[in-house]
Amino acid sequence: MKYLRTLIFSAVWLVISLGAAAALGVVGAALYFAPGLPDVRQLQDFELQTPLRIYTRDGQLIGEFGEERRMPVDFEDIPEPMLQALMAAEDSAFFEHPGVDPKGLARAAVELVSSGGDIQSGGSTITMQVARNYLLTLDRTFTRKLREILLSLQMEQILTKQEIMELYVNKIFLGHRAYGIAAAAEVYYDKPLDELTLAQHAMIAGLPKAPSAFNPLANAERALIRRNWILFRMRELGYIDQSAYDEAVQAPITASRHVAKAEVQADYVAEMARQFATDRFGDEAYTGSYRITTTIDSELQPMARQALANGLIAYDTRHGWRGPEDTEIPQSLAEAQEKTERTGLEEELSESPEVMETARRAAERSQTSVEGVDGDVSNWLQVLERTPTYGPLEPAIVVKSEGREMQVLAHEGELITLSWDGLDWAAPYKSARYRGASPSSASEIASRGDLVRILQREDGSWRLSQQPGAEGSLVVMDPQTGAILALQAGFDFDASKFNRAIQARRQAGSIFKPFIYLAGLNSGEVTPATVINDAPVVLNDGSNELWRPSNSSGDFLGPTRLRIGLARSRNLVTIRLLQNIGLSRTIDFLVDFGFSRDRLPNGLSLALGSASLTPLEMTNAYAVLANGGFRVSPWFIEKITQGEQQTLVEEASPRVACRDCSEGQTTTEIDGKTYEVAPRVANERAVYLLRDMLRDVVERGTARRALALERTDIVGKTGTTNDQRDAWFAGFNGDYAATVWVGKDDNTPTAEYGAQAALPIWVDFMAQALAGKPENIPEQPPGIITARVDANSGRLLRDGQGGGVEELFDEDHMPTVQPRRVESAVERHSGSQGTGAYEAIF
Repeated sequence: MKYLRTLIFSAVWLVISLGAAAALGVVGAALYFAPGLPDVRQLQDFELQTPLRIYTRDGQLIGEFGEERRMPVDFEDIPEPMLQALMAAEDSAFFEHPGVDPKGLARAAVELVSSGGDIQSGGSTITMQVARNYLLTLDRTFTRKLREILLSLQMEQILTKQEIMELYVNKIFLGHRAYGIAAAAEVYYDKPLDELTLAQHAMIAGLPKAPSAFNPLANAERALIRRNWILFRMRELGYIDQSAYDEAVQAPITASRHVAKAEVQADYVAEMARQFATDRFGDEAYTGSYRITTTIDSELQPMARQALANGLIAYDTRHGWRGPEDTEIPQSLAEAQEKTERTGLEEELSESPEVMETARRAAERSQTSVEGVDGDVSNWLQVLERTPTYGPLEPAIVVKSEGREMQVLAHEGELITLSWDGLDWAAPYKSARYRGASPSSASEIASRGDLVRILQREDGSWRLSQQPGAEGSLVVMDPQTGAILALQAGFDFDASKFNRAIQARRQAGSIFKPFIYLAGLNSGEVTPATVINDAPVVLNDGSNELWRPSNSSGDFLGPTRLRIGLARSRNLVTIRLLQNIGLSRTIDFLVDFGFSRDRLPNGLSLALGSASLTPLEMTNAYAVLANGGFRVSPWFIEKITQGEQQTLVEEASPRVACRDCSEGQTTTEIDGKTYEVAPRVANERAVYLLRDMLRDVVERGTARRALALERTDIVGKTGTTNDQRDAWFAGFNGDYAATVWVGKDDNTPTAEYGAQAALPIWVDFMAQALAGKPENIPEQPPGIITARVDANSGRLLRDGQGGGVEELFDEDHMPTVQPRRVESAVERHSGSQGTGAYEAIF
């Protein structure tokens, strides 16, 4: 009996001693680690990292950048089934324990001893997971575990259980860039949290332990097992009854990946904004909850994107078929596997023949059939799934190509028949200037197993197409403010991320000529009626060879009024005009106008648009013409805000045009905001005269296709560079300035003029953008008068003289009067009052 008492006493003493030692250990650890622990109080003000988001000016999403997709949720908004599922999976005693679970720690201790110091699981409570995710590293060490325990105990003293749970559900990584339960609901089910089923709540609750291993998209079988285990736990804990359990465990896996799509497709602008943000904020741009509102108009941008795509496809169709994107694609996965390149798989395949055999069987079990197609099409469908759609062009695989009909397999197993009117354009492409003979049957175009592109027409039918061989850009600006309203810098961003609007410096060609004319008009030394000889010229350009420029038509008009010279884009008239004004003087004017001096060639080739400029630079120059001569600058970021409260970080303050401002006025108010007035860089009268001359380009010159718009307020200029490498059209009305460029990235010829390749795109866009808008023509400024001039000499006719043509002039810069070459009496007697020339009499 004495022995028993001694044994009990010793045991009790041992327990007390061990407890005291443990307590002393905890106290010692706390004293040792406390100075290096992060401050738990910072969690009360913790702001979740959210990605950079880019919006149009009216709040439509155009881009999102950042590795983490987050949608913060408050505790009261967590559905009860989700809360219960998380507790069943991770910590059923969450609302009872003080931050740590002794039983879980005991399991961790056993692992610690057996693994030699490396903790594999660790019995972490939800509180401990929050401590690790927010304040500690993710390494699995004994030291980190002790710090985690201490932090958890502190956290429970400072934060409520509800606050800790809220932090947890918003921080946990749940695979596929989804951080937090609300983001996971969108990514996997495309639903808000409160619309998920019980089975879906349980599926998401199973992800925190191993987001990859239990992911329903990557490992459906393992995910299903874990989901049903969580449902079993929920029933055992009394969270759900038997009927709810029976229904949920039988539910199929319904998860599929849902990527947030932009509301407006403006990928090039989104990338411009991303680059600006990273330059401004560094890596914090991706995590700092920044929101960039651009100047992009959500209605105009889709119009620009569609117009450019339509125009490039039309250009490509005119130049012929370059063949399928891929050929002889295996129809089934089993067939594709037999043809798979084995390089890089040596180690796996050398392990056992069973590896290849099981892989083959898995491929055979993946057979997929489509009604109307013979055999297994599993590989064709896989190829179509991973082949991107470019613009409106969808990938398709040829199933049958016989006679004058082609059957193709499209996305989701749709079988489409292409009739001959959707195929007959496909004469073989030989060069930009030459096509082969037109096809006589579909088999000459593509064969079974070929990957092609198809395009749906407005009537719902389909036609064969291909990714265009030419590229393009369309930029639209508000001429009053310089704001970029739409920008499409290529056929498709996914096909090519090169931003041609701001990065492609190409010769401007004839769209630069108006600025040479404006330099002359602004000087007051020439008028629209000034006559310059359109005749051959030989010049020394500083090289060993003489420069003999010519007109694109190869002919010469002789003495030509400037209005006609611009309307018909006469090269030699423009060169002589530049000579008359003076090269140095003209360059000074152009630099003041807004062009960069180092981008302007110091030679007479400047008159023909030899300066290499971007589409954005040319759009901005035409915006200055459109606003009456105020030097606005292009901008596209309206404001930057941060956080849920959208705290203003930066806001644009552009200089704007102001026709109604008095001389010397430096600011003006627009929509309640004050802006600085942009400097005037060209005389208002000179700009008005040039605009009127540009109208002749539309009515009687190279841009007559724009008459299809049936508007009198649009003006513009076509442009084509040497060897037809670049095709341009730039134009405007009072609402929009827009420029289209079409060319090839390798600078080879397009073999088309600006009026053929670029102008139809501009017309297509403007037809949509101006639909329903009233005409916007600037008021004629004071000092502009109308007078008659002799059609040949450009000189004024006297009152009472008949004939001649009407012309606009700045009243301060009038031409001289046409001298009489015949006596007045003879004129009166002959009845041929007019120019006074003999040919008018006889």
